[in-house]
Amino acid sequence: MNTGTVKFFNETKGFGFIKEDNSNNEHFVHVSGLIDDIREGDEVEFELKEGKKGLNAHNVRRI
Repeated sequence: MNTGTVKFFNETKGFGFIKEDNSNNEHFVHVSGLIDDIREGDEVEFELKEGKKGLNAHNVRRI
């Protein structure tokens, strides 16, 4: 599992970005990939899954 911090999440549009802890990588996250509700600043763990435009955060849960 990867860990990171929610950099941005728009609840109305249902997407956002997570900054990975051990790198400067940011990953797109869609509401369909969430296990828990998330907000900006939340610490999360997630898996990466290939999407249409690269790797997306999937199975995202707060830690």
